[in-house]
Amino acid sequence: MLDEIAEEIPEAFYAELNGGVCFLPKTVRDSGRGKGRTVYILGEYINDIALGNYINIYYGSIKNCYPEMTPAEWRAELKATLVHEFTHHVEWLAGERGLEIKDELKMEEYGL
Repeated sequence: MLDEIAEEIPEAFYAELNGGVCFLPKTVRDSGRGKGRTVYILGEYINDIALGNYINIYYGSIKNCYPEMTPAEWRAELKATLVHEFTHHVEWLAGERGLEIKDELKMEEYGL
């Protein structure tokens, strides 16, 4: 399903995404930065000097957040998460941080 969604993303958005998109089985949590709350990380855009640029989508995190999803709901969540991470990538290419700042503000709203 994620492969099909990734194919819908225009090729230009893949510029410099040399590590591609990975769908991993694991569950990733933000430890709440020491404040005792846990938030699941559904996906990450990673810019690593040694490994390059890539996107990870975490099946376990999505499943834990939304255990009762239908296939259509899974598709919608996967697409929303992938588009979110691609936005981080495109902003990185442009030297922008708008979505990163928005994500940080959202974490603060959660008390993290």
